[in-house]
Amino acid sequence: MTQKLKTYEVAGAVLGTMLLVFGLKSVAGVIYSSEKPEKQGYAIAVTDTGKGDQTGTQAGGGSEPAVSLGKLMAMADAKKGEAVSKKCASCHDFTKGGPNKTGPNLWGLVNRKPGTHEGFTYSDAMKGMADKPWTYEALFAYIKAPKEVVPGNKMAFGGIPKDTDRADLLAYLGSLNDTPAPFPKP
Repeated sequence: MTQKLKTYEVAGAVLGTMLLVFGLKSVAGVIYSSEKPEKQGYAIAVTDTGKGDQTGTQAGGGSEPAVSLGKLMAMADAKKGEAVSKKCASCHDFTKGGPNKTGPNLWGLVNRKPGTHEGFTYSDAMKGMADKPWTYEALFAYIKAPKEVVPGNKMAFGGIPKDTDRADLLAYLGSLNDTPAPFPKP
């Protein structure tokens, strides 16, 4: 009889514990309930002043900076650009004579013709751009939205939206050359 009693006691303890857990969960659900939104996410109210956003890009999503590229480049910091380049380092090497990775080596990129770095297999879209060199202006637009500027290119990177970050990156990329190209005039 004592053996049966112990089995009932254990079973009762297990059932009691389960009832307590589920009961507490129900009570907590009532106390801490919240309404589910119709649409997930947060609504952010934005007013368009027509003067551009904080990144310096014109309102309406234009690709031209509100401040000229020359002025942005005059204020750019190559050291900050080196930090921004960490976003690119998993696919690109920046050293002179360095290897191609998933993307081509970027040493000497400014004024180099697109799709021409030796030893890298470019997309047809990028090869089709080989008649125009990578000027600061062209790189500035490309780094913002690679898939929009060169549709069909293989680069999966989404881009760098902030104008000052792109200018800093260009200052760094411009320094990666035996004879760096001068920045655009302000």
